[in-house]
Amino acid sequence: MTASSKAPPPDPTPAHAPATEAARAGGAGQAAEPGGGAARLAADLRAAIGPLVRRLRRFRPDDELTLSQTSVLVRLDREGPATGSELAAGEGVRPQSMAAILGVLHERGLVTRASDPADGRRILVSLSEAGRAGLSGARRERGRRLTQAISDELTPEEQAVLAAALPLLERITRHV
Repeated sequence: MTASSKAPPPDPTPAHAPATEAARAGGAGQAAEPGGGAARLAADLRAAIGPLVRRLRRFRPDDELTLSQTSVLVRLDREGPATGSELAAGEGVRPQSMAAILGVLHERGLVTRASDPADGRRILVSLSEAGRAGLSGARRERGRRLTQAISDELTPEEQAVLAAALPLLERITRHV
C-alpha cells in the first residue's frame, strides 16, 4: 500500500458521541446523512438538550410552581387570556387536569378569572400582576444560570456557533 492510497485515520469521536462532541472533534459543518442522519441528529439533539432543560428546572425553591403550572403561566403571558378548554388543548392535557392547575394558580393569586366580554358564558383566565412578577423572577434566575454556564464553558467562537444555531432550533420547535 502506498502512502497516497492509505485510508484516512479513524475519527477520534466515538460513534455514540452526541453531535456536540462530534462538532468539537472537527465534524462541524457536515451535512446530515439522508434518512438515518436526521434520526441520529434528532437523538443527539434530545440527548444534549434534555439534560440542559432538566438541570435548569431542577433548582426550585419549595414554593416554586410545577412545570405544568409554569407552562400555563408562560402561555398566558405569551398568548394572552384564554379559556380553560383552550389552555387544556394548547398544553395537551385533559380539561379536568387543567381545571386543577388553574385552581392552584388562582388560589395563589397568579391568575384571574373574568367573564368573556364577547360571550358571558365563557370564563377567561388571565395572568395577574403577581403571576407576571413570579414568572419574571423565575425566568431571571434560569437566565442568570444559563448565562453563567455559557460564559464559563464556551469560547467566544463556540458562543457564535450556538447563536447561529438558534434560528434552526426555533424552526424545529414550531414543527414538533
